[in-house]
Amino acid sequence: MRILLLIFGVLWASFGQAGELLVIASNQVPDTTISAKQLADIYLLKKSFWADNSQVVPVNREASSTEREKFSEAVFNLSPQELAEHWNRLRFQGKLPPLIQTSDEAILGFVRNVPGAVGYINANHPVSGVKILMQIP
Repeated sequence: MRILLLIFGVLWASFGQAGELLVIASNQVPDTTISAKQLADIYLLKKSFWADNSQVVPVNREASSTEREKFSEAVFNLSPQELAEHWNRLRFQGKLPPLIQTSDEAILGFVRNVPGAVGYINANHPVSGVKILMQIP
């Protein structure tokens, strides 16, 4: 019986974290935390530079990913489709939307290797070689 309760507890805890995201940044980024407003401004292409005037390089998951859906709703209160419409409007102004990677591992590798990069991954994914700026529940 104890073993069943222990297994149930572990499974319950892991389900509780499954939806959490970590906002990660390249180690060269001067910031150690980020607000939801700053993050929204970065991904809406309203903020292009970090505090030290280095270029911000946002990276996104593909629109069909659960991480992207969670991120879009938490940060912008918009669906990925509504956000895509925003970026389509910006294309007419000559601005490109954030780059896209198709896995947490790809996001982590991109952010680790590109100065100024910022992205988000599932909180259950192992993290190394980057800064964690924020956790999104």
